[in-house]
Amino acid sequence: MSEIEQHLHGKVAVVTGASRGIGRAIALRLAARGAAVACVATSADRARDTAQACAQAGVRASAYGVDVGTTDAVAELVSQVQAELGGLDLLVNNAGITRDQLLLRMSEADFDAVVNTNLKGAWNFIRAASRPLMKSRGRIINIASVVGLTGNAGQANYAASKAGLIGLTRSVAKELASRQVCCNAVAPGYIDTDMTAAIDPKAREALLGAIPLGRTGLAEEVALAVDFLAGPGGAYITGQVLVVDGGLSL
Repeated sequence: MSEIEQHLHGKVAVVTGASRGIGRAIALRLAARGAAVACVATSADRARDTAQACAQAGVRASAYGVDVGTTDAVAELVSQVQAELGGLDLLVNNAGITRDQLLLRMSEADFDAVVNTNLKGAWNFIRAASRPLMKSRGRIINIASVVGLTGNAGQANYAASKAGLIGLTRSVAKELASRQVCCNAVAPGYIDTDMTAAIDPKAREALLGAIPLGRTGLAEEVALAVDFLAGPGGAYITGQVLVVDGGLSL
């Protein structure tokens, strides 16, 4: 492969929520670009299939399990990745959950669970990874959502977590820029994944009608945006939100 095709050769990437959907697609794309990949899920068993698929690209890949909302456990995992894979150059915070419900019916537990995973989980990994990323002049890419920009009925918890993630992205970008660490967010729209497959058919039809490009997105298309920000094209981009939504948020 050319230098461009293997622009992550020798780099080490951590991808959370890597067992399926967007996270799996991102892990596979980074492996194809030459990166060693730490595939993180709620359990190592859930991430193992993705790690094995990444290894088929001829790179080192390992599966790890952690509750991303648990600060000490995340710090231990980041240290383990550095010891086993030889460093840390790229962090992709993709782990996320939904607990959709109208505001008046939403429980405190459902609000807290979503914020703890989607927002605090990203903060935990960024905090633990900052020192090695400063050493490697690495990149941080957070997977947000267009609802973090627009809001969405029935998703007050999810939209708040993703809006918070965008604010976190911009703050981290300002803090770490002097150490040449770029931090950006990718905000997907309606992407075909297991998570969106549960949407009511009528709601799905309405969503499709609101997308100017007239189709849902693919997890691989989100992975391509991450690939761009992780590579040479992202070297002078920081604190930005790259929206991948077919025009849904227009």
